[in-house]
Amino acid sequence: MTTPNRMQKVALVTGGNKGIGIAIVRGLAREGFTVLLGARSAEVGRAAAATVDGDVRPVVLDVTNQDQIDGLVADVADEFGRLDVLVNNAGVNTLTFRPLEDLPKPSEETVDDFKNVYEVNVFGVVRMIAAFLPLLTNAAAPRIVNVTSKRGSIGEAGAWVGQPSMVYSSSKTAVNAITVHYAREFADTTLKINGAAPGHVATDFNDFRGTRTPEEGAAVAVRLATLPADGPTGAVFEDDTQLAW
Repeated sequence: MTTPNRMQKVALVTGGNKGIGIAIVRGLAREGFTVLLGARSAEVGRAAAATVDGDVRPVVLDVTNQDQIDGLVADVADEFGRLDVLVNNAGVNTLTFRPLEDLPKPSEETVDDFKNVYEVNVFGVVRMIAAFLPLLTNAAAPRIVNVTSKRGSIGEAGAWVGQPSMVYSSSKTAVNAITVHYAREFADTTLKINGAAPGHVATDFNDFRGTRTPEEGAAVAVRLATLPADGPTGAVFEDDTQLAW
């Protein structure tokens, strides 16, 4: 890594090499952040970082690998001494492990489906927050953004379109609850933690069947990552609309 500018804010985006993740990286780079682009492969990370203007640095990161997470914490601590923004974007769905046409009905979901999806979408978020909290609390105005989904909202269930995956949707319900609990704990501090629901974005996650661009979906995460001191915490937003989760 190059010599750091310790005045420049530092953001880490998990799953930052494609789709909504790389769009979030671009948005934060435009805001002047040094952005650590998390990818499971060094080669993939370097290729993705090369497509973004700004101070973007690929880092090898699998959110299911505690050793990798701990190693990255040590590297960030050594170089920057803090982390200003953590965006938990990495995620999988049942279709990551099955063909698109095999989207199971709730009665067809298996315990293994839950284990595979929750390992990344839920436990990965907890691992990242727990590991990086000391560095986040070293920042003047730390922000955590958990990328979630309207399909994780019980209150918005009437707005769902098509057949949702019970496993994926419930994993995001868990992320919403996690977001609120952390926000309550840190309510009297400068740390703000919110959920960003990007909407139905066209990515390889859904075989590009979405109706929004990655940039449109990423905008809410970038906004929540750059909230002012009087901004909200413990909420879930799609664009500027707070969802009833």
